[in-house]
Amino acid sequence: MQTNSRLFDDFARLASGALGTAQGVKTEMDNLVQQQIERLMANMDLVPREEFDAVKAMVIGLSETVEEQSKTIAALEKQLKPKAAQRKTAPKTPKKDVEG
Repeated sequence: MQTNSRLFDDFARLASGALGTAQGVKTEMDNLVQQQIERLMANMDLVPREEFDAVKAMVIGLSETVEEQSKTIAALEKQLKPKAAQRKTAPKTPKKDVEG
């Protein structure tokens, strides 16, 4: 019986060591993959998130400004249309040549 117990203890130690080694290998692989991804991203010349968010906010602000200006232009055009219509319907007076 003592032999079986010792055999199981050895197997338990072996399995425990294998799991520890596997976890170490996993950690190393994760680190290597992370480094490769960082290198790839650096080579791709990607924009940092902060810069992207800043440009996005500027675009949203400009879009709102363009909308406001479009509404203002439309309102001004409405104001000008009656005046333009009055000019077209107003009788034309003949121009007199001024001799001088």
